[in-house]
Amino acid sequence: MKVEVIRVKSRAEKKEFVKLPLRLYKKCPWFVPPLFSDEMKIFTDKNAYADTCESVFFLAIRGMETVGRIQGILQRQYNEAHGEKRIRFTRFDAINDLEVAKALFGALEEWAREKGMDTVCGPLGYSDLEREGLLIEGFDRMSTFEEQYNYDYYAALIEGCGYGKEIDWLEFSLRSPKKPNAMLKKVADRALELSKLHVVDADSMSKREYIDRYKDGVFACIDRCYSHLYGTVEFTESMKAQLVDQFMLVINKKYLIVICDEQDRVVSFALCIPGFGEALRRSGGRLTPTTLWRMLRLIRKPRVVDLALVAILPEYQSAGINAVMLQKMTEYLESGEIERFETNLNLETNVQVMAQWKYFDAEQHKRRRSYIKKIDESEG
Repeated sequence: MKVEVIRVKSRAEKKEFVKLPLRLYKKCPWFVPPLFSDEMKIFTDKNAYADTCESVFFLAIRGMETVGRIQGILQRQYNEAHGEKRIRFTRFDAINDLEVAKALFGALEEWAREKGMDTVCGPLGYSDLEREGLLIEGFDRMSTFEEQYNYDYYAALIEGCGYGKEIDWLEFSLRSPKKPNAMLKKVADRALELSKLHVVDADSMSKREYIDRYKDGVFACIDRCYSHLYGTVEFTESMKAQLVDQFMLVINKKYLIVICDEQDRVVSFALCIPGFGEALRRSGGRLTPTTLWRMLRLIRKPRVVDLALVAILPEYQSAGINAVMLQKMTEYLESGEIERFETNLNLETNVQVMAQWKYFDAEQHKRRRSYIKKIDESEG
């Protein structure tokens, strides 16, 4: 039976777009859904990226059954900054059928041509803080809340549509080091002293006060440190507000480490998110009272913590400040307070960051890939 691709417009179609992966992965123990409410928000003006991006959403239908979906993003901010004509694809999900994948990517590529673009890449979201990369190794490991799980056949579908590798990310599981490193704390303390820096005392204020006081400094730090990395864009004020709102519930201030100078300016930070994927997996991403209770319990006393974001201003990157973050992580592991850290995505080219994991019992257990395809204006 022929595959029909429709452009998502009605509320019913939007709900179907969001619900499809919940059905595809219903029996998969490794899949962690995003928050259902956050996914529905991408269709509305409440999506902070609406000012800088244009989106399109497609569903693939065969008979009476939805068999695939894909979103395209025209990230104007990125294209203007880099002088490129790219469309990003994200939220690609489908049954194991190349005909379905070709129909979806064909529709997306035609939209890209209509917009005057010459390249399609992804999976990439609106910004670097969106879920990105196709899982190509580590299918027997639970996804973190920040990243997306996919079945092992997805790579063959995407490559079958003419896409090739652009870049990979690696993910690591970090456990307590097998041998204590007595020098690490000395290096950390000395680095703070020489640079006249201090670790902010989060216990002296509420979570809301803590975040409100340092959020602007944290975002400024991200913009400077991440500007050269693949797929990143600077954050607008509306993006910042949306991200703070999304992360406020899931942050335990104990695992948000902020380092400041004498003027209380943020020079480095590490944002770690307690792992609560299992709680969301059971509810399909809906915040039911039971799910919320489970999440709050895991946020207060996590066994696994995800490294969401870590940054050090360039002028301090050779001052040993990274030892402060590493020491804090080591303390949590050696005390038995948490079982392990999940690093989330490390660009395969970012050897400086990955070199730090030597201080832990580290296992590289996942790999993700971003694909690229040049599209011919004459095609279609």
